[in-house]
Amino acid sequence: MSSAPQPAPESVSPRPKLLFFYSPLSGRCRRSEGFLAQVLQHRHNHDTFDLIRVPVDRRPDLAERLRVDAVPTFLVVEDRRVRGRIVAPGGCRDLEGFLKPWLK
Repeated sequence: MSSAPQPAPESVSPRPKLLFFYSPLSGRCRRSEGFLAQVLQHRHNHDTFDLIRVPVDRRPDLAERLRVDAVPTFLVVEDRRVRGRIVAPGGCRDLEGFLKPWLK
């Protein structure tokens, strides 16, 4: 007895997505990206998130849908839901505190 082939399950990354909404012209965004690199490197968490950089000038639709009103903004998305949000972190300590629930 043969059975019909089953569709392949969607490949879903088990890692949360970290969306980084930024403007390439913003110094504050560049600093925040540096803060993120330091936090992930310091805590050895480079593989914790799927990092998705979103330039707001190219994706205003996504920014509007996710209610991003200012840059830089970081969103953690798990199971297709926003689980955390921080706007304009003031430094590594702010960003690390925000990401702490997901860091090892």
